[in-house]
Amino acid sequence: MSYVSFGNREVSFKIVYYGPPLGGKTTNLEQLHAALPEDVRGPITILSTQKDRTLYFDFLPLQSKVIRGFVSKFQLYTVPGQPIYNDTRRIVLSGVDGVVFVADSQWSQMENNAESFANLHENLGSYGLKLEKLPHILEFNKRDLPDIAPADYMNLLLNKGPRPVPTCEAIAVQGGGVFGALNAIAKLVMGRFMEKYNMEVSESVSTEGQTT
Repeated sequence: MSYVSFGNREVSFKIVYYGPPLGGKTTNLEQLHAALPEDVRGPITILSTQKDRTLYFDFLPLQSKVIRGFVSKFQLYTVPGQPIYNDTRRIVLSGVDGVVFVADSQWSQMENNAESFANLHENLGSYGLKLEKLPHILEFNKRDLPDIAPADYMNLLLNKGPRPVPTCEAIAVQGGGVFGALNAIAKLVMGRFMEKYNMEVSESVSTEGQTT
């Protein structure tokens, strides 16, 4: 849930990177944090479990003065992929404004992708939320590996809502596609916020130009 600070003239949005174990959620955040200038990003925080990690950091994008004199801050989170940490996944989704579902493109991981996607629906439901009504995108990661499913197949597997959602292909370990995914979800969550409060855009949000 977006948070408005009138004292700091900021609107904060929470974006959660969700997906199967070892799909690339952590790599996305690490690549983004490494590439963003130090003056617009906060420190990265790592909450370690026995087999997985939850990461968090926030940042102010290079162009963010879009909401009537306010700047927009984005808080980026990952969730642990291991099923035994489902309580943590659910807690991290509290107050979420948008989701990047990071799917593993390897054929061997299609079942894990589907199970994680169903788990996302279930955990959002615990807050009375439906994914199809929440800004979200699909990132098909690990496109550099040899034994991967076509993007069209992954769309059929995961993009089943009443309206297709944006997708992107990524090689997160090289930084490829991670900023495209971030830009896409940032625009969706801000667009929803401005539509809800009948606000006009003065300058579009962008992190483009940042590369690893």
